[in-house]
Amino acid sequence: MVNLIKKELALCLHPTVFIFLSFAALVFVPNYPYEVIFFFSCLSVFFCCMMTRENGDIAFSCALPVKKEHIPLAKILVTIGLQCIILLLVGIIGAVKGAVLPAEQYVNQAGISANIVLVGNGAILLGIFNLIFFPRYFKAPDKIGVPFVIGAIVEFLLIGVFIILRWAIPLYSITLNGLNTVNTGAKAAALIIGFVVYIMLSAISCKLSMKYFQRVDL
Repeated sequence: MVNLIKKELALCLHPTVFIFLSFAALVFVPNYPYEVIFFFSCLSVFFCCMMTRENGDIAFSCALPVKKEHIPLAKILVTIGLQCIILLLVGIIGAVKGAVLPAEQYVNQAGISANIVLVGNGAILLGIFNLIFFPRYFKAPDKIGVPFVIGAIVEFLLIGVFIILRWAIPLYSITLNGLNTVNTGAKAAALIIGFVVYIMLSAISCKLSMKYFQRVDL
């Protein structure tokens, strides 16, 4: 498994992965729907899978002395690692923004502020994308477009839901919005819920992907 992960890192990472990680700095853009940052992380997964297809990496991996079900697991684990990095970066850069800017400039008119609730929302978005994309992708590794389009549509619908919640529900617009130092307990609970959902959905995605890939005849 370790060697498969190293192979994924060495041969299957598209350069856009590192570019999109830097997009965590978009939390400094005023009045921007910050959940869109996490869509770019999903887009980097698409580019990595496209690179995997063009390089014939799936057939190469199956020729290695490894268990077949470990091939999708390795790719998903690398993706989870990258997703955790973008979540961490958004949390850190958001905290820096809260420390250096006045409170009135920290408020986001296009959605939730760049606080830990945003990180929880991002975890939910990424978990749902994993559940939608990877099982469909590993059913037919040569067909990347349809799984990604479905995942992207659901992502943007959920981003729209989060934006609506920001304005329609007092829990979001008042309690969960604003600086991390205000209503810290409620914000921490939202963060924990987001990560629990992410872990559960990603685990289900792993199991389904391993199951479906076993049936693929290469």
